[in-house]
Amino acid sequence: MNLLVTGGAGFIGSAYVRMVRRVRPDDVVVNVDALTYAGNLENLRDLEGDPRHVFVRGDIRDGAAMLELMRRHAIDAVVNFAAESHVDRSIEAPEPFLETNVAGTVRLLEAARAASVRRFVQISTDEVYGMLAAGAPGFTETSALAARNPYAASKAAADTFVVAFHHTHGMDAVIARCSNNYGPFQFPEKLIPLMILNALDGAPLPLYGDGLHMRDWIHVDDHCAAVDAIVLGGRAGEIYNIAADNERTNLDVVRAILRLTGRDDSLIRYVRDRPGHDRRYAMSTAKIRDSLGWRPRHAFDAGLAATVSWYRDNRPWSDRVRSGAYRDYYERQYADRLAAARPAGG
Repeated sequence: MNLLVTGGAGFIGSAYVRMVRRVRPDDVVVNVDALTYAGNLENLRDLEGDPRHVFVRGDIRDGAAMLELMRRHAIDAVVNFAAESHVDRSIEAPEPFLETNVAGTVRLLEAARAASVRRFVQISTDEVYGMLAAGAPGFTETSALAARNPYAASKAAADTFVVAFHHTHGMDAVIARCSNNYGPFQFPEKLIPLMILNALDGAPLPLYGDGLHMRDWIHVDDHCAAVDAIVLGGRAGEIYNIAADNERTNLDVVRAILRLTGRDDSLIRYVRDRPGHDRRYAMSTAKIRDSLGWRPRHAFDAGLAATVSWYRDNRPWSDRVRSGAYRDYYERQYADRLAAARPAGG
Protein backbone atom coordinates (compact mmCIF):
# COMPACT_ATOMS: atom_id res chain seq x y z
CA MET A 1 0.00 0.00 0.00
CA ASN A 2 1.15 3.54 -0.77
CA LEU A 3 -0.01 5.94 1.94
CA LEU A 4 -0.10 9.73 1.95
CA VAL A 5 0.04 10.84 5.59
CA THR A 6 -0.49 14.54 6.21
CA GLY A 7 0.76 16.21 9.36
CA GLY A 8 3.23 13.37 9.69
CA ALA A 9 5.89 15.37 11.54
CA GLY A 10 3.51 16.24 14.37
CA PHE A 11 2.92 14.31 17.58
CA ILE A 12 0.23 11.83 16.49
CA GLY A 13 1.07 11.81 12.78
CA SER A 14 4.73 10.96 13.37
CA ALA A 15 3.74 8.18 15.78
CA TYR A 16 1.50 6.73 13.07
CA VAL A 17 4.23 6.98 10.42
CA ARG A 18 6.75 5.24 12.67
CA MET A 19 4.22 2.51 13.46
CA VAL A 20 3.37 1.83 9.81
CA ARG A 21 7.04 1.57 8.86
CA ARG A 22 7.54 -0.86 11.73
CA VAL A 23 4.53 -3.15 11.23
CA ARG A 24 4.23 -3.00 7.41
CA PRO A 25 7.77 -2.56 6.09
CA ASP A 26 6.71 -3.04 2.47
CA ASP A 27 4.36 -0.05 2.53
CA VAL A 28 5.50 3.31 1.18
CA VAL A 29 4.65 6.34 3.33
CA VAL A 30 4.66 9.73 1.66
CA ASN A 31 4.74 12.10 4.61
CA VAL A 32 3.55 15.67 4.02
CA ASP A 33 3.96 18.33 6.68
CA ALA A 34 4.06 22.13 6.46
CA LEU A 35 6.55 22.23 9.37
CA THR A 36 4.64 24.89 11.24
CA TYR A 37 5.36 25.33 14.96
CA ALA A 38 4.26 21.79 15.96
CA GLY A 39 5.92 19.95 13.06
CA ASN A 40 9.29 18.57 14.10
CA LEU A 41 11.44 16.42 11.82
CA GLU A 42 13.31 15.17 14.86
CA ASN A 43 10.20 13.09 15.59
CA LEU A 44 11.13 11.12 12.44
CA ARG A 45 14.84 10.73 13.08
CA ASP A 46 14.48 6.92 13.31
CA LEU A 47 13.37 6.91 9.66
CA GLU A 48 16.28 8.88 8.19
CA GLY A 49 17.63 6.95 5.21
CA ASP A 50 14.49 4.79 4.94
CA PRO A 51 13.75 4.60 1.18
CA ARG A 52 10.08 3.80 1.82
CA HIS A 53 9.54 6.93 3.89
CA VAL A 54 9.35 9.99 1.63
CA PHE A 55 9.15 13.32 3.44
CA VAL A 56 7.72 16.28 1.54
CA ARG A 57 7.39 19.74 2.98
CA GLY A 58 3.97 20.85 1.80
CA ASP A 59 0.67 22.42 2.76
CA ILE A 60 -2.67 20.62 2.37
CA ARG A 61 -4.19 23.94 1.31
CA ASP A 62 -2.17 23.62 -1.92
CA GLY A 63 -4.56 21.34 -3.75
CA ALA A 64 -2.53 21.22 -6.96
CA ALA A 65 0.58 20.09 -5.10
CA MET A 66 -1.38 17.43 -3.20
CA LEU A 67 -2.87 16.11 -6.44
CA GLU A 68 0.56 15.93 -8.06
CA LEU A 69 1.92 13.99 -5.09
CA MET A 70 -0.97 11.55 -5.12
CA ARG A 71 -0.55 10.83 -8.81
CA ARG A 72 3.25 10.66 -8.75
CA HIS A 73 3.30 8.14 -5.90
CA ALA A 74 0.17 6.20 -6.93
CA ILE A 75 -1.39 6.79 -3.52
CA ASP A 76 -3.88 4.18 -2.31
CA ALA A 77 -5.01 5.91 0.89
CA VAL A 78 -4.80 9.36 2.45
CA VAL A 79 -4.67 9.69 6.25
CA ASN A 80 -5.25 13.32 7.19
CA PHE A 81 -3.67 14.21 10.54
CA ALA A 82 -2.79 17.75 9.41
CA ALA A 83 -4.55 20.30 11.60
CA GLU A 84 -4.27 23.28 13.85
CA SER A 85 -5.15 21.59 17.11
CA HIS A 86 -4.62 23.74 20.21
CA VAL A 87 -7.86 25.12 21.64
CA ASP A 88 -6.18 28.10 23.32
CA ARG A 89 -4.66 29.17 20.01
CA SER A 90 -8.06 28.86 18.30
CA ILE A 91 -9.60 31.21 20.86
CA GLU A 92 -6.91 33.80 20.25
CA ALA A 93 -6.88 33.48 16.43
CA PRO A 94 -9.56 31.29 14.81
CA GLU A 95 -8.81 32.01 11.13
CA PRO A 96 -5.81 29.63 10.80
CA PHE A 97 -8.11 26.87 12.03
CA LEU A 98 -10.66 27.73 9.35
CA GLU A 99 -7.97 27.80 6.67
CA THR A 100 -6.09 24.61 7.56
CA ASN A 101 -8.74 22.43 9.16
CA VAL A 102 -11.63 23.25 6.84
CA ALA A 103 -10.28 24.65 3.55
CA GLY A 104 -7.23 22.37 3.72
CA THR A 105 -9.39 19.29 4.21
CA VAL A 106 -11.67 20.26 1.33
CA ARG A 107 -8.71 20.74 -1.02
CA LEU A 108 -7.24 17.43 0.08
CA LEU A 109 -10.59 15.73 -0.57
CA GLU A 110 -10.77 17.28 -4.03
CA ALA A 111 -7.25 16.13 -4.83
CA ALA A 112 -7.98 12.61 -3.59
CA ARG A 113 -11.13 12.45 -5.70
CA ALA A 114 -9.30 13.68 -8.81
CA ALA A 115 -6.50 11.15 -8.25
CA SER A 116 -8.99 8.29 -7.69
CA VAL A 117 -7.47 7.52 -4.28
CA ARG A 118 -9.15 4.40 -2.89
CA ARG A 119 -9.59 5.53 0.73
CA PHE A 120 -9.60 8.81 2.67
CA VAL A 121 -9.35 8.72 6.47
CA GLN A 122 -10.06 11.94 8.36
CA ILE A 123 -8.57 12.25 11.83
CA SER A 124 -11.02 14.12 14.04
CA THR A 125 -11.72 14.68 17.73
CA ASP A 126 -14.26 13.97 20.46
CA GLU A 127 -14.64 17.74 20.88
CA VAL A 128 -16.97 17.92 17.87
CA TYR A 129 -19.72 16.42 20.05
CA GLY A 130 -19.53 19.25 22.57
CA MET A 131 -19.75 18.99 26.34
CA LEU A 132 -21.09 15.87 28.06
CA ALA A 133 -23.04 16.11 31.31
CA ALA A 134 -21.63 14.49 34.43
CA GLY A 135 -22.73 10.88 34.70
CA ALA A 136 -24.13 10.76 31.15
CA PRO A 137 -23.16 7.83 28.91
CA GLY A 138 -20.47 8.56 26.32
CA PHE A 139 -21.26 10.01 22.93
CA THR A 140 -21.81 7.54 20.09
CA GLU A 141 -21.04 7.98 16.42
CA THR A 142 -24.65 9.07 15.81
CA SER A 143 -24.59 11.82 18.46
CA ALA A 144 -25.24 15.31 17.13
CA LEU A 145 -22.33 17.67 16.48
CA ALA A 146 -22.33 20.50 19.01
CA ALA A 147 -18.87 22.08 18.92
CA ARG A 148 -18.34 24.80 21.53
CA ASN A 149 -14.90 26.27 20.72
CA PRO A 150 -13.33 27.44 17.44
CA TYR A 151 -11.01 24.44 17.15
CA ALA A 152 -13.87 21.98 17.61
CA ALA A 153 -16.03 23.98 15.20
CA SER A 154 -13.36 23.75 12.50
CA LYS A 155 -13.04 19.98 12.95
CA ALA A 156 -16.83 19.53 12.91
CA ALA A 157 -17.01 21.51 9.66
CA ALA A 158 -14.25 19.40 8.13
CA ASP A 159 -16.02 16.19 9.18
CA THR A 160 -19.21 17.42 7.53
CA PHE A 161 -17.34 17.93 4.26
CA VAL A 162 -15.89 14.41 4.48
CA VAL A 163 -19.39 12.98 4.92
CA ALA A 164 -20.64 15.13 2.05
CA PHE A 165 -17.92 13.90 -0.32
CA HIS A 166 -18.83 10.32 0.53
CA HIS A 167 -22.52 10.82 -0.16
CA THR A 168 -22.18 13.21 -3.11
CA HIS A 169 -19.22 11.69 -4.95
CA GLY A 170 -19.20 8.14 -3.64
CA MET A 171 -15.75 8.57 -2.08
CA ASP A 172 -14.52 5.86 0.24
CA ALA A 173 -14.13 8.25 3.15
CA VAL A 174 -14.00 7.36 6.86
CA ILE A 175 -13.79 9.51 10.01
CA ALA A 176 -11.86 8.62 13.18
CA ARG A 177 -12.75 10.64 16.30
CA CYS A 178 -10.36 10.28 19.20
CA SER A 179 -10.13 11.40 22.82
CA ASN A 180 -7.13 13.18 24.40
CA ASN A 181 -3.77 11.66 23.46
CA TYR A 182 -0.59 11.47 25.50
CA GLY A 183 2.85 9.91 25.02
CA PRO A 184 6.37 10.67 23.73
CA PHE A 185 7.08 13.58 21.37
CA GLN A 186 3.98 15.60 22.31
CA PHE A 187 4.39 19.36 21.85
CA PRO A 188 5.01 20.92 25.29
CA GLU A 189 2.08 23.34 25.22
CA LYS A 190 -0.32 20.42 25.83
CA LEU A 191 -1.38 19.54 29.38
CA ILE A 192 0.60 16.37 30.12
CA PRO A 193 4.01 17.32 28.63
CA LEU A 194 3.72 20.86 30.02
CA MET A 195 3.04 19.57 33.51
CA ILE A 196 5.76 16.91 33.29
CA LEU A 197 8.44 19.36 32.19
CA ASN A 198 7.45 22.00 34.74
CA ALA A 199 7.42 19.39 37.50
CA LEU A 200 10.86 18.11 36.49
CA ASP A 201 12.12 21.70 36.65
CA GLY A 202 10.38 22.42 39.96
CA ALA A 203 8.39 25.17 38.23
CA PRO A 204 4.72 26.06 38.91
CA LEU A 205 2.05 23.93 37.22
CA PRO A 206 -0.72 26.23 35.87
CA LEU A 207 -4.13 24.54 36.07
CA TYR A 208 -7.27 26.03 34.56
CA GLY A 209 -10.19 26.81 36.86
CA ASP A 210 -10.79 24.28 39.61
CA GLY A 211 -8.98 21.52 37.70
CA LEU A 212 -12.05 19.28 37.63
CA HIS A 213 -12.53 19.24 33.85
CA MET A 214 -12.84 15.58 32.82
CA ARG A 215 -11.11 13.98 29.82
CA ASP A 216 -10.67 10.43 28.55
CA TRP A 217 -6.95 9.80 27.99
CA ILE A 218 -5.51 7.40 25.40
CA HIS A 219 -1.89 6.55 24.68
CA VAL A 220 -0.86 7.75 21.22
CA ASP A 221 0.24 4.25 20.18
CA ASP A 222 -3.26 2.90 20.92
CA HIS A 223 -4.74 5.71 18.86
CA CYS A 224 -2.43 4.91 15.95
CA ALA A 225 -3.32 1.21 16.09
CA ALA A 226 -7.00 2.15 15.92
CA VAL A 227 -6.41 4.45 12.95
CA ASP A 228 -4.58 1.68 11.13
CA ALA A 229 -7.42 -0.74 11.81
CA ILE A 230 -9.72 1.82 10.18
CA VAL A 231 -7.37 2.31 7.22
CA LEU A 232 -7.28 -1.44 6.61
CA GLY A 233 -10.79 -2.52 7.56
CA GLY A 234 -13.13 0.40 8.21
CA ARG A 235 -16.32 0.66 6.17
CA ALA A 236 -16.73 3.50 3.69
CA GLY A 237 -18.85 6.35 5.00
CA GLU A 238 -18.57 5.28 8.62
CA ILE A 239 -17.43 7.15 11.73
CA TYR A 240 -15.43 5.41 14.49
CA ASN A 241 -14.92 6.71 18.02
CA ILE A 242 -11.53 5.94 19.59
CA ALA A 243 -11.01 6.14 23.36
CA ALA A 244 -9.59 4.08 26.20
CA ASP A 245 -12.15 4.46 29.02
CA ASN A 246 -9.56 6.32 31.12
CA GLU A 247 -11.57 9.29 32.37
CA ARG A 248 -9.59 11.51 34.70
CA THR A 249 -9.95 15.08 35.90
CA ASN A 250 -7.10 17.38 34.96
CA LEU A 251 -6.33 17.69 38.67
CA ASP A 252 -6.02 13.90 38.99
CA VAL A 253 -3.62 13.82 36.04
CA VAL A 254 -1.51 16.65 37.46
CA ARG A 255 -1.32 15.01 40.88
CA ALA A 256 -0.25 11.71 39.30
CA ILE A 257 2.53 13.56 37.45
CA LEU A 258 3.64 15.21 40.67
CA ARG A 259 3.91 11.83 42.37
CA LEU A 260 5.88 10.36 39.46
CA THR A 261 8.33 13.28 39.50
CA GLY A 262 8.77 13.34 43.27
CA ARG A 263 6.99 16.67 43.68
CA ASP A 264 3.96 17.74 45.72
CA ASP A 265 0.79 19.79 45.30
CA SER A 266 2.54 23.00 46.37
CA LEU A 267 3.59 23.46 42.73
CA ILE A 268 -0.04 23.64 41.50
CA ARG A 269 -1.20 27.14 40.54
CA TYR A 270 -4.91 27.53 39.79
CA VAL A 271 -5.32 30.10 37.01
CA ARG A 272 -8.29 31.80 35.39
CA ASP A 273 -10.26 29.34 33.29
CA ARG A 274 -10.24 29.73 29.53
CA PRO A 275 -13.44 30.91 27.79
CA GLY A 276 -15.96 28.19 26.97
CA HIS A 277 -13.94 25.43 28.65
CA ASP A 278 -16.00 22.24 28.24
CA ARG A 279 -16.40 20.33 31.48
CA ARG A 280 -16.37 16.76 30.20
CA TYR A 281 -15.82 14.69 27.05
CA ALA A 282 -16.37 10.92 26.79
CA MET A 283 -17.30 8.52 23.99
CA SER A 284 -18.56 4.99 23.56
CA THR A 285 -16.11 2.81 21.60
CA ALA A 286 -18.38 -0.21 21.20
CA LYS A 287 -18.47 0.20 17.42
CA ILE A 288 -14.72 -0.02 16.72
CA ARG A 289 -14.29 -2.76 19.33
CA ASP A 290 -17.09 -4.90 17.91
CA SER A 291 -16.59 -4.29 14.19
CA LEU A 292 -12.79 -4.05 13.91
CA GLY A 293 -11.63 -5.90 17.02
CA TRP A 294 -9.50 -3.01 18.26
CA ARG A 295 -8.64 -2.74 21.96
CA PRO A 296 -6.35 -0.27 23.77
CA ARG A 297 -3.23 -1.91 25.20
CA HIS A 298 -1.91 0.79 27.54
CA ALA A 299 -3.30 1.18 31.05
CA PHE A 300 -3.24 4.85 31.96
CA ASP A 301 -1.08 4.62 35.09
CA ALA A 302 1.62 2.58 33.35
CA GLY A 303 1.43 4.68 30.19
CA LEU A 304 1.76 7.92 32.13
CA ALA A 305 4.73 6.58 34.09
CA ALA A 306 6.45 5.58 30.85
CA THR A 307 5.70 9.00 29.39
CA VAL A 308 7.22 10.78 32.39
CA SER A 309 10.30 8.59 32.03
CA TRP A 310 10.57 9.43 28.32
CA TYR A 311 10.50 13.19 28.98
CA ARG A 312 13.00 12.79 31.82
CA ASP A 313 15.36 10.83 29.54
CA ASN A 314 14.93 13.07 26.49
CA ARG A 315 15.48 16.54 27.87
CA PRO A 316 17.53 17.66 24.83
CA TRP A 317 14.46 17.09 22.63
CA SER A 318 12.13 19.10 24.85
CA ASP A 319 14.75 21.81 25.45
CA ARG A 320 15.13 22.33 21.70
CA VAL A 321 11.37 22.49 21.25
CA ARG A 322 10.84 24.94 24.11
CA SER A 323 13.64 27.22 22.94
CA GLY A 324 12.66 27.04 19.26
CA ALA A 325 16.07 25.67 18.29
CA TYR A 326 14.45 22.60 16.71
CA ARG A 327 13.01 24.82 13.99
CA ASP A 328 16.28 26.58 13.22
CA TYR A 329 18.27 23.37 12.98
CA TYR A 330 15.82 21.50 10.82
CA GLU A 331 14.99 24.49 8.66
CA ARG A 332 18.71 24.59 7.79
CA GLN A 333 18.80 20.84 7.20
CA TYR A 334 15.78 21.06 4.93
CA ALA A 335 17.32 23.93 2.96
CA ASP A 336 20.56 21.97 2.59
CA ARG A 337 18.65 19.01 1.17
CA LEU A 338 16.93 21.26 -1.36
CA ALA A 339 20.23 22.82 -2.41
CA ALA A 340 21.81 19.38 -2.81
CA ALA A 341 18.96 18.30 -5.07
CA ARG A 342 19.32 21.21 -7.50
CA PRO A 343 21.17 20.47 -10.76
CA ALA A 344 24.49 22.23 -11.36
CA GLY A 345 23.91 25.72 -12.64
CA GLY A 346 20.25 25.55 -11.62
